Amino acid sequence: MGQTQTLGQIIILNGAPRSGKSSIVAVIQETFDGLWMNLGVDRFMQMTPARYLPGIGLRPGGERQDIEPVVPILYSAMYESIAAHSRLGLNVVVDIGHHDAYAMKRGILADSARRLNGLPVLFVGVRCPIEIIMERRQKTGWEVGSTADSIPHPVQLWQHEVHIPGIYDLEVDTSLLSPGACAEVIRQQLADTPAPSAFQRLAALHT
Repeated sequence: MGQTQTLGQIIILNGAPRSGKSSIVAVIQETFDGLWMNLGVDRFMQMTPARYLPGIGLRPGGERQDIEPVVPILYSAMYESIAAHSRLGLNVVVDIGHHDAYAMKRGILADSARRLNGLPVLFVGVRCPIEIIMERRQKTGWEVGSTADSIPHPVQLWQHEVHIPGIYDLEVDTSLLSPGACAEVIRQQLADTPAPSAFQRLAALHT
């Protein structure tokens, strides 16, 4: 009889761009026990042909309706890869910015959850006030204005879409906690007695 493979843990960090997800990923990879693979949005965008970019990083607002039909397929491939890593016993951490504010509803989050059915998933919301996000965007070369009225609509919409109440197992706020402190909160959550994952409950939306 073959040896039973222990499933790898999956951590999904969901938040708006510049909310601090990648910094938390770096701490998890550096300090958590075991091997943690980063299969986040940036990795998949690096593999995507330029003419299909930003691919799974497509902003809310229906701005690229020409590539929208392929985005759910890209997400499906991404989550099938995450599932394959977990089934091989590899831990996976994913930084992503799920939204459903395309030209039409795509149901990508629920479909993604279905693809991880039966696997150990911790779904973490990464919060950060939009004012701080705009400051971070400015520091990384984005043109930003100085008033709330000048915040681009896709940025405001993304902020709204990732903070739907009740969809997460856990939320952290990078304006209040350092990346290391956020990672420690996540570590403690993993150490507690497992509860039904909020991410798995989302799968029911696709059935």
